[in-house]
Amino acid sequence: MGAIAGIADLGGAPGPTRAELSAMLGAMPARRPAGAVYYLDRGIGLAQGLLQPAAKVAGEGRNQPDVRVVCSGEIYNRHELCRQLGATSGATLPHLLAALYRQHGTGCVHRLNGQFAFALWDRLRRRLLLARDRVGIMPLHYSLQRGRLLFASEIKALLPLFDQAPELDPVALDQLFTFWTARPPRTLFRGVQQLLPGELLVVEGGRLRRQRYWDWEFPVEPDQYAAAAPDRLADELRALLADAVRLRLPPSAAYLSGGLDSSALVALMRQLGEGPPHTFSLGFPEAGLDESRYQRRMAAAVGSVHRQRQCRPAEIAARLPEAVRHAETPFLRMAPVPMSLLSAEARQAGFAAVLTGEGADEVLGGYDIFKEAAIRRFWARQPQSTLRPQLLRRLYPYLPLQQQGLTYLRGFFGRGLEQAARPCFSHLPRWTTTAMCKQFFAAELKAALEEDAIAQLEQELPPAMTRWAPLNQAQYLEMTILLPGYLLAAQGERMLMANTITGRFPFLDHRVIEFAARLPPHLKLNVLNEKYLLKKAVSGLLPEEILERHKQPYRAPDIAAFFPGPQPDYVMDLLGTAALRRNGYFCPRKVERLLRKARAGQTLGVRDNMAFVGILTTQLWHHVFIDGWGAEERRRDRGPDRQQRIAGA
Repeated sequence: MGAIAGIADLGGAPGPTRAELSAMLGAMPARRPAGAVYYLDRGIGLAQGLLQPAAKVAGEGRNQPDVRVVCSGEIYNRHELCRQLGATSGATLPHLLAALYRQHGTGCVHRLNGQFAFALWDRLRRRLLLARDRVGIMPLHYSLQRGRLLFASEIKALLPLFDQAPELDPVALDQLFTFWTARPPRTLFRGVQQLLPGELLVVEGGRLRRQRYWDWEFPVEPDQYAAAAPDRLADELRALLADAVRLRLPPSAAYLSGGLDSSALVALMRQLGEGPPHTFSLGFPEAGLDESRYQRRMAAAVGSVHRQRQCRPAEIAARLPEAVRHAETPFLRMAPVPMSLLSAEARQAGFAAVLTGEGADEVLGGYDIFKEAAIRRFWARQPQSTLRPQLLRRLYPYLPLQQQGLTYLRGFFGRGLEQAARPCFSHLPRWTTTAMCKQFFAAELKAALEEDAIAQLEQELPPAMTRWAPLNQAQYLEMTILLPGYLLAAQGERMLMANTITGRFPFLDHRVIEFAARLPPHLKLNVLNEKYLLKKAVSGLLPEEILERHKQPYRAPDIAAFFPGPQPDYVMDLLGTAALRRNGYFCPRKVERLLRKARAGQTLGVRDNMAFVGILTTQLWHHVFIDGWGAEERRRDRGPDRQQRIAGA
């Protein structure tokens, strides 16, 4: 299932038309390669983009006249559900969802194991139900326009029905320049919202009611897992993962980074599949970014059919505008661009879906940020200690940290040690560093921001969070902010769907998540040994070189993709003084200073890299969605040469 779109009258508005629905689906061509189906009734219109020609809208037949469903995504326990409902295993997903709703009402979502976004119309109750999967893999956006609710898989599908050009939401941009993503329900578009992961939107009687049906939760007190033998828990985790992989096969294709997570999935695929898996990897000319050695080692261990996509900086820079168009948001790192190239590689090899290890670090305690927080809490007990911060050296064996580097780490992570009791303690260094990029904001944009993004977030955190273990607090922040907003969206699903590829995420099976949430923290992060239980669970499946390898985060060239050397024409078109002043988001003088440093080949730190990518992609976002909205004659008035250079990139 590819895309959904729809229009609901909230009272007295013009009824939706097929032409409007067609225009919405037409804005999402990658999600409807096999055509579309439509349903129109009084005050409601639904549309379904098809990835395969067999799918139909539930309720088209005579036997199901009262419940209509359009959906995107996949339900992995559909055969089990069909048996429970007495339906044939060949029942389409919309028909299955309609049958579940008839039996369980809005509680039908609790019985689904999968990644989905769907719209269900109950004609008898005149009720519209919108739903999004538990962790937010599949997108679903909506907007109120002239007394009507518009909703669709992508924001660009809503824009054809806007009366005026969309605008940037300054609060959302402020959040992005703090957390790397706007926080749901906000999007970068003023007046366009998204469903939260694990959320329902019920529309009835002209009113909208939001309802959270699932959230990440951790025990306040230890439960029976706290006393269980680690070996037994490792066996249970391995069985859960194996079943999560089984449900998501076929296809026999997977992304292989060379790290623990993707390697574990590929090894389980080899055990469960009938033949060797196909694996796809990224390679980079820069040694510090390239993981080819480990990818080849793991591919050889399982005998996979392996393909590597080499990504050169100039190609990454050239493909950035396309990535922003698919992502519908700016981003602070160039990492999404190579992921779109990788999905194209999988598509060219004939695959429509791939398995990926996303989610393992969040669920099972794999990120350096968790270890950083543990060291900082240990350090905070003796803030004057000179020995405790030395532990920071152990976190980054892949970086050349001399004494100067250690001094930087001590200065960076030593800030805010007195705030160890705050639920956000683990993430404050990352967020405050990212927020330093906001010094490039224009004065007018700063004036529009009334509340600190971190303070607003802290007001909205679950009250029970203060009683969770520190590791669980850090996991929750990572799981509910960066994972759905950036990793699964801008870097994940959007870059996959750019080439009509579906990503499948076994580590985000809700059974795996709920099992891991109950584990004692030391079985996830054992001192500084990350993903301790996962390593025990897959021990014997992987080469020792992979199993004991220190985690290396996926990175791609950022400002190095543009400087030194010639830049694509669109860069200066968008970062010139005139363009910056016209859009009004960034200070031209400060941006020019950053560009001079880049042209001069000066060493630029993390903040400058993020600032450059964030500024450039925000300008690209504006060009694509704000300048690009409206009549063709207006685009012609702005000069075809400039437009063609940017679009052609």
